[in-house]
Amino acid sequence: MQNTKQYKAIIFDWDGTLMNSEARIVDAIQTAAKECGLPVLSYDESKQIIGLSLENAMLGLYPRLTQSEMVAMSQAYMQCFLEESNVEMVPFDGAEALLLNLKQQGLKLAIATGKSRKGLNAVLAETGFGLYFDITRTPVESASKPDPLMLTQILQEFNLTVDEVVMIGDTSFDMEMAQNINMDRVALSHGVHQTDVLNTYNPVATLDSLNELNMWLMNHI
Repeated sequence: MQNTKQYKAIIFDWDGTLMNSEARIVDAIQTAAKECGLPVLSYDESKQIIGLSLENAMLGLYPRLTQSEMVAMSQAYMQCFLEESNVEMVPFDGAEALLLNLKQQGLKLAIATGKSRKGLNAVLAETGFGLYFDITRTPVESASKPDPLMLTQILQEFNLTVDEVVMIGDTSFDMEMAQNINMDRVALSHGVHQTDVLNTYNPVATLDSLNELNMWLMNHI
């Protein structure tokens, strides 16, 4: 059935959706594990938790971490990701053009991310993308995906119903979070999780790039 909804707001995930940061995140995870004396997991294993809060991500990779090990691992990760890693991290092609176009169309824009508040603020300042977003939510002031609390908070701030908003993401955590409150969701295949995994959550569209997303959204706003 064709989706004919007209949305008033768009909620974006950040890592793997707007920002091509997968390699930097994996580098920081592996570096932190080495510094903390933990087994260094493979690239593919490490990337699967991208999108979760830092604590949930670390527990997903290392379920037996003690609280002190969790703190040490998290601190080492943040230090590497924000200050030490030399792995390039850039927005996906078309990211700024998409955001600018949506703002010019009068759309409200938000971010719902698994990043820490410190990490999100840093990357929004670095890219200059902060000016495009009306609201941003992280697990620091909300809950980790797939809990939909971030989405319900954004809906309340925008004073919109779930039918007036769409969630854009690249992971099963994004899709499940939106599905949990019956919010429409669009899956992007250029990020972390495979298309067959994303499609199990019945997105209204599965697209390969931000340029494709831009064209799709122009028919739904």
